[in-house]
Amino acid sequence: MKPSILSKEGTGYIVPFILITSCFALWGFANDITNPMVKAFSKIFRMSVTDGALVQVAFYGGYFALAFPAAIFIRRYSYKAGVLVGLGLYALGALAFFPAKYTGAYYPFLLAYFVMTCGLSFLETSCNPYILSMGDEATATRRLNLAQAFNPFGSLLGMFVAMNFIQNRLSPLDTAQRAQLSPAEFEALKESDLGVLIAPYLVIGVVILVVLLVIRLTPMPRNADQSHSIDFLPTLKRIFAIRHYRYGVVAQFFYVGAQIMCWTFIIQYGTRLFMSQGMEEQAAEVLSQQYNIVAMVIFCISRFVCTFLLRYISPGKLLMVLACVAILLTLGVIFCQNIGGLYCLVGVSACMSLMFPTIYGIALGGLGDDAKFGAAGLIMAILGGSLLPPLQASIIDCHELCGMPAVHLSFVLPLICFVVIALYGAAMRRR
Repeated sequence: MKPSILSKEGTGYIVPFILITSCFALWGFANDITNPMVKAFSKIFRMSVTDGALVQVAFYGGYFALAFPAAIFIRRYSYKAGVLVGLGLYALGALAFFPAKYTGAYYPFLLAYFVMTCGLSFLETSCNPYILSMGDEATATRRLNLAQAFNPFGSLLGMFVAMNFIQNRLSPLDTAQRAQLSPAEFEALKESDLGVLIAPYLVIGVVILVVLLVIRLTPMPRNADQSHSIDFLPTLKRIFAIRHYRYGVVAQFFYVGAQIMCWTFIIQYGTRLFMSQGMEEQAAEVLSQQYNIVAMVIFCISRFVCTFLLRYISPGKLLMVLACVAILLTLGVIFCQNIGGLYCLVGVSACMSLMFPTIYGIALGGLGDDAKFGAAGLIMAILGGSLLPPLQASIIDCHELCGMPAVHLSFVLPLICFVVIALYGAAMRRR
């Protein structure tokens, strides 16, 4: 008889699983309302793509900065306490968009993103291993894939809100037209656009506070909170000596970088394609975001399909196969300069759906209570989402390289990332 996915030694974890899984959707919303903001901030403040990509530096830099402090906090207190602190910082960062608007400057928004993702760092460091602990270890990777399957629902909502309540409501003036405005006209337009941009963040900040209250009042399991000793350096030395964990951190770095690059710069990729066909810039951006939403729907469906396939195929083998397919599709993104390239970029999302939770589950396998610090290392690997997108943006700003559109050639970076993931899957396929 196969072990139940949501029970352990006769104890069920359905209600705690549902509440913690809701947090997966909440940080999915934050991730994917933010990706289109690279383009939005570039227009509002009349900046280059590289400057706009600082949004991703601030966003994913918060993950890096707070991952190990979050692990120490969780080890000292509990997973539930880590979740509550994460939700509190998430709400604080979202609500900070209100004072940021009144400064009229770009950098206060980056600070708000950083605070928000310090909260997300606490959440992910807490929630991922907490889900792994809510049942038998033999079903841990399947359980995490199931919880992560609800992350795309939040992502879809974030994309929908970004498209309909931000991108569609910003001024239709394109980048060139904004450059011709007088200083007074530009300031008035900027203030109006920033008012549009901050509204969804203020709403989600209030929603997060409600979720925080519900989790605070609900009894949660403490079976994974038995040890409170903090042997930081010995623990790090111990876990990084484990091959499947050490390489898992590297693979996660490149996976998150690939995901953020594919979902952020699909806007630039599609906009270039549709404008070359005579479409206006704003219409091209909105249509590109619609393709991004289709990519997320495919990602969501694929997550459930892959969770089912994990019953029959080892996680490492399935990870290797999907990474190889992603490599082929990314080559199509680079070399197809028509709608086929965009279709390939959308298709990459089907391959990415399995990657984050599977790398996570493989890497933390057998770590026991060290999983609290192990989780922090994997969350710090999200730094890939901070470092790699600006590199891709700097390529895109070149406009043309080697006789090709630079936005196409820039997807060499995700291609390299998928090669690394395929190698990790191949090495782990027997685990």
